[in-house]
Amino acid sequence: MPTRADRLDALTQALRTRILVLDGAMGTMIQRRKLEEADYRGARFATYDRDVKGNNDMLSLTQPDIVREIHAEYLDAGADIIETNTFSSTRIAQADYGMEDLAYELNVAGAKLAREAADAASAKTPNKLRFVAGALGPTNKTASISPDVNDPGFRAITFDELKAAFGEQARGLMDGGADLLLVETIIDTLNAKAALFAIDELFEERGERLPIMISGTITDQSGRLLSGQTAEAFWNSLRHTQPLTIGFNCALGADLLRPYVAEVSRVADTYVCAYPNAGLPNAFGEYDEHPHTTAEHLGAWAKDGLVNIVGGCCGTTPDHIAAIAKAVEGIAPRTPPEVEPAMRLSGLEPFKVAS
Repeated sequence: MPTRADRLDALTQALRTRILVLDGAMGTMIQRRKLEEADYRGARFATYDRDVKGNNDMLSLTQPDIVREIHAEYLDAGADIIETNTFSSTRIAQADYGMEDLAYELNVAGAKLAREAADAASAKTPNKLRFVAGALGPTNKTASISPDVNDPGFRAITFDELKAAFGEQARGLMDGGADLLLVETIIDTLNAKAALFAIDELFEERGERLPIMISGTITDQSGRLLSGQTAEAFWNSLRHTQPLTIGFNCALGADLLRPYVAEVSRVADTYVCAYPNAGLPNAFGEYDEHPHTTAEHLGAWAKDGLVNIVGGCCGTTPDHIAAIAKAVEGIAPRTPPEVEPAMRLSGLEPFKVAS
């Protein structure tokens, strides 16, 4: 099989010539299987002392065949890049289930399952290698927002605690065989900075660097992250990390997300990746947008030169990914702009110092 270096060379070449396709929602596909408490527990956690239903990441340990099957379905649908089932595999998020000590193991297992599925798909089409993005979710705590409306200065977590948790996660993902690291669904830029700092420390320690993908979340039509930044300010805050991609996912459907993708596409001198939800959820929290509708929107993004990688988030399925792959096939990828050197700063808004 190709080495990680071989795969990254192939990824570099692919990004220059075509729009790549990311997979869709893992959670949506797990929900379709209507798993019960016993399914989540498996034999290993049969006597565990608290409920674990809903801890999708632990299925990498207790139901690996299901996770592997979902990866394979997305690959068969045309995905070039699949995300590991590790969205909540930090000590911070796993504390909800008392499973903090499983964090490293969850990440290794999640990456290995994705690696196996990607390698199996690559073996069928040697001229089209598939890639694994190690997913680092936002955690359920924020570094710059107080959870207590009566105490705006209170923080439920520190930067160093976040850094340690993300560092452990990134280590597990690399050990499991991830090709890239995807810091995703970012609602608080300070959390992302902790993740990226931890990743950089890990790279320095190992003497090996992987491409990094960064994906923020515009939480509503205000056009801002939950922590208040606009799309351009978000880019200014993180551009120093020189990511492979910048972009947005989750919260909004493609129709509402487009202006923010367009904004970051205009200012970012790197590749742009975006993967919206299948529209907005209905009254029951489910997603009704048909694959052809999502694909039409993303196809228009591609034709207008906004994106380099597209995929789906909440509510999307292999059918959505197959439609998206067909919609962007043969369309030239976005060419990153040449950005004039300048001091670009950010608070909630971007600020450029006149040259």
